[in-house]
Amino acid sequence: MINFILIQMNDEKNEIEKLIDTMITSGDELVDHLKTVLPTSLSESMVMFHESNVLNLKKIKEFLNK
Repeated sequence: MINFILIQMNDEKNEIEKLIDTMITSGDELVDHLKTVLPTSLSESMVMFHESNVLNLKKIKEFLNK
């Protein structure tokens, strides 16, 4: 029973890590696209916002791996 719970928790952790990776990649793609259509000042703000989100997502991923 305990082994089943540990396996399930590990599977859930892997799913969360995949979701985080997808969020980062999708954000990269979105920001790259927005840089082509937004004025420079807005695109710079979007880049900074995305970089902040990426840092937070990476911290969450680190926390999961402890």
